[in-house]
Amino acid sequence: MKRHNYKRLKIWSLGLEIANDISDLLINFPKHERYDLSSQISRCSISMPSNIAEGSSRTDKSFKHFIDVALGSSFELGTQLLIAKHRNYINPKTLNILEDKLEEWQKMTMGFQNGLK
Repeated sequence: MKRHNYKRLKIWSLGLEIANDISDLLINFPKHERYDLSSQISRCSISMPSNIAEGSSRTDKSFKHFIDVALGSSFELGTQLLIAKHRNYINPKTLNILEDKLEEWQKMTMGFQNGLK
């Protein structure tokens, strides 16, 4: 049975980059959001590469499920970033950069998932 080395997967690398970008962004969020929006945004971004890593040790059929979870987290993250922008925690330029990365990651991840058996 074939296993994937998650560290060699572009979807894992880009997911990790997004998670790190989010971590850097959250430093500037208000303290009162620490246990609410900041926490949720952090968990979503971490979930993306983490589910790719965990699923890579499974069969392709099972890996598809982990990719579904990672994709769900990415769409949730996109929504939470819009909420953060509405609350003026992030500026439009930063939002656009993150949305572009998320869209690229989602396309790459769906393409990868479609290639699994």
